[in-house]
Order: sequence, then C-alpha cells, then structure tokens
Amino acid sequence: MNTHTETAIKTTYFSILGNTALAFIKGAAGYFGNSYALIADAIESTTDIFSSALVLFGLKYSSRPADENHPYGHGRAEPLITFLVVGFLITSATIIAYESILNIGTPHALPKPYTLIVLGAIIIWKEISFRLVMKKSKETNSSSLKADAWHHRSDAITSVAAFIGISIALFFGKGYESADDWAALLASGFILYNSYLIFRPALGEIMDEHLYDDLVEEIRKVSLTSAGIIGTEKCYVRKAGMKYHVDLHAIVDANITVKEGHDLAHQLIDTLHREIPQLGHILIHIEPNS
Repeated sequence: MNTHTETAIKTTYFSILGNTALAFIKGAAGYFGNSYALIADAIESTTDIFSSALVLFGLKYSSRPADENHPYGHGRAEPLITFLVVGFLITSATIIAYESILNIGTPHALPKPYTLIVLGAIIIWKEISFRLVMKKSKETNSSSLKADAWHHRSDAITSVAAFIGISIALFFGKGYESADDWAALLASGFILYNSYLIFRPALGEIMDEHLYDDLVEEIRKVSLTSAGIIGTEKCYVRKAGMKYHVDLHAIVDANITVKEGHDLAHQLIDTLHREIPQLGHILIHIEPNS
C-alpha cells in the first residue's frame, strides 16, 4: 500500500470518528433543545458515517495491485464509490426537505438558546474538517476523499442554516418557530447542489473525459528531458483511483534501430514515473522524426 493510500485511509478514519461523535451530539441537542434543524443535521451526520465507511472500503479496494483480470488495477472502484456517496447525500437532503415541510405546518415549541452554542462549535469543527480532508484529497488525487470533504462542508452549511433559523426563532419569538424548519429546508438545497459538484468529476473519470491539460503539459515537458526523445505527439490521460494512466506518442531519430527505440521508450517511462509519481500505467508509442 503506497503513501497516498495510507494517508487517504487515515483521513477517512478521522471522518468516521468525527461524524459518529457529532451525530450523537446533534441528535441529543436537537431532541432536548426542540430544534428540528439540529435533528436534520444529525440525520446528515448519520448518513455521513455510512458514506465515509463506503469511502474507506473504496480506498482499500482500489489500492489493490493489478492482476490478471484487472491489468490496470482496481482504481475505477473509487469513482463508483463516489456515486454511492452522492446517493447518500441526495437521500439525506430528501429526508431533511420532507421532514422540514411537514414541520413547517406543525406548531411546536421554540428551540432552546443553548442549541446555538452547540451549533457554533459544530460549524467551526466541520469547517476545519473540510479543509483538512480537502487538503488530503488534493495530496492523494482521491475523488472519493474529495466527496468525503464535501460531506463536511455540506454539514457545516446545514449547521449555519440551522444557526440562522434558530437565531431568528429566538429573536422574534412566538410565531417564528418555523424559521428553524425553513433553515433545514434551505440546507437541503445546498446539499443537493454540492451533490452535483461531487458527481460531475467522478462521472468524467468513469467516462475517460479529457480533464487534465496541466498534467499533459507536464508530461510533455518531462519527456523532453529523457535522453533521445525529440518531441511528443498524442498524449492521452485517464484517471483511475489515485493514479493517472498515460498513452504517449514520443518522437525519436528515424535512423535508430528498433532495439534502441525500445530502450528509449523504457527510459522515458522510468523518467516519467520518477518525476511525476502520480502516474500509473504508461504506454509509449515510438514515432520517427521524418
């Protein structure tokens, strides 16, 4: 298991433990503090536990080495897990929206003031968690870890909405009890929007969509530093898990032997792997310069 995978797995354990603690805290504070927005928040944190567990499974499975049936490795499992995580997000948003609509038309008591203190602490913790997990997702090139990071951000958003709703209800008093529920309904919309932001790049990964212009440029520059490589032509990149697989056409002197061209191709592969560690399988096609 490489360093990136180990980092991603440790980060996911952090998410699972944090979400478990927060689900209990939010649920208890919402129940005893008469806040459906907090209970809705607890529902989302509960789904976050399961989605983080899915991310953990996906990271471990996708890190398996290539075998006879999977010559490019198991990296494609990661965006598939991302789709499941998005499904959890959409499900939690739907539940929150449905329950919010029901509660808007149902008379209930005002939330307790101490729920604001609970929410304030949760918002700070969730934003810190988002930044930490997002940083790790960029370091490891993990789409599922990025989805997990957005779970933290969506949780922070729902908590902010709940904070605003409860504040309005407490400030204006009787007749504004439903502000808490309207806040939860608004939060569900944010969660759905974030679901799309997570889903779109994962879909591009599954479809081998061209999304990596900066990496292609870096590959071309590094290739020119390898002995005997005069230039490059076609360069295709597709992402699978935390690795990028590359098909590259490299231009060499037309007068060298097949053996020499073969050796230059292997030198180029070694150079690219050394200079760009996130590259996985590299296929080099040798082209003559005339």
